[in-house]
Amino acid sequence: MQYRLIKKTGDEIFPLGFGAMRLPLKNGKIDRQKAKELIYHAIDHGVNFIDTAYLYGDSETFLGEILKGEYKDKVKLSTKLPTINVRKYDDMEEILAEQLKRLQRDSIDYYFIHAVDLKAMNRLFKKDLAKFLKKAQSEGKIRHVGFSYHGPKEEFPSLIDAYDWDVVMVQYNYFDENIQASVEGIEYAASKDMGIFIMEPLKGGILAGKMPGKAEEIFKKANPNKSNAQWAMEWVLNNRNVTCVLSGMNSFEQLDENLEIAHKTTPLSMSFEDLETVELVKRVMRNSLKINCSTCGYCMPCPQGVNIPECMKIYNEKYLFNHKGFINPSFMDYYQYVGGIMGSSGNAGKCNGCGRCLRKCPQKLDIVSELKKVKKEFEVPGMKYILLFVQHVGFPIYRILVKMLNR
Repeated sequence: MQYRLIKKTGDEIFPLGFGAMRLPLKNGKIDRQKAKELIYHAIDHGVNFIDTAYLYGDSETFLGEILKGEYKDKVKLSTKLPTINVRKYDDMEEILAEQLKRLQRDSIDYYFIHAVDLKAMNRLFKKDLAKFLKKAQSEGKIRHVGFSYHGPKEEFPSLIDAYDWDVVMVQYNYFDENIQASVEGIEYAASKDMGIFIMEPLKGGILAGKMPGKAEEIFKKANPNKSNAQWAMEWVLNNRNVTCVLSGMNSFEQLDENLEIAHKTTPLSMSFEDLETVELVKRVMRNSLKINCSTCGYCMPCPQGVNIPECMKIYNEKYLFNHKGFINPSFMDYYQYVGGIMGSSGNAGKCNGCGRCLRKCPQKLDIVSELKKVKKEFEVPGMKYILLFVQHVGFPIYRILVKMLNR
């Protein structure tokens, strides 16, 4: 059984980790029996890292209930500090105390600062985040620290250098190779001996489902017995700098397939032909984009704060993966990642048409016009007030409900 070493901490981690964000549900709540069986099955077959977060419903409480006895010492457990809940220093200590109580542990193995970009991290440092982390570590309440990243790739090295982190969690898959942290950012984190945990290896399940016709043909011609999920997971695990891929598995079929892939895929094990196949599929998908944007980021920064590459990417994916209906994955991604719900707002509607981005785009795109399309597609009247309501009313109500569920 293969494990991957985190040089900074000395821990050996199985390349597949269990993400607790998408546990199976029953009547709107975690199906505790099924979820317990899934997690025990995963641990029995090698998984030794489980990831959750304060904001993942009552998953912390659930994990605290089941990870006792013989299973307690078989896994490293990670959870996250919810940045949207932190208004002052005391909030951090209160949240951590609550998490330890939920998890029924004296210490958390890996503690991530949740969903940050440079602006969000700077805000937390001004509230003495560094003091909080050092104090919690000295008291033995957390062992190792890191952050999960949701910003542009240009900012990533600055966050890596901002503190003595042990680990980082980034989005990485073959379609999004060059966004957020990017492959270069992953290499930089690895050069610091950090552990690198991957979220969204299947892009929220998109890369495991039905692909555009030509892409499907390429995969099936190369290997008719290999699933789309297998292609995507193998590609990520092939990277020697990746420590562990986190997957939110809610069925035994998904779990067993991912376990088999994790057991078989070693770093640098994909053949040149297989890597070429993935590259061809990616090229087909790129050629099908509505906006010919490569998300290179040369157009950034925008003086108005528009996250141009992310706006273009989400717009393209809506059509590439045929997302229909008013509430669809692309719509949700837009409001989460550029609307301001999970961090800094960078929505297309902030564009004032100054045109500074135009001369910097290697694709010579009319970015101002393209952003108008994005705005028309996703931004409803009164968007600013909807977001304010979510941030200042919706989230506080959500926090109250989470506390009630965990009593």
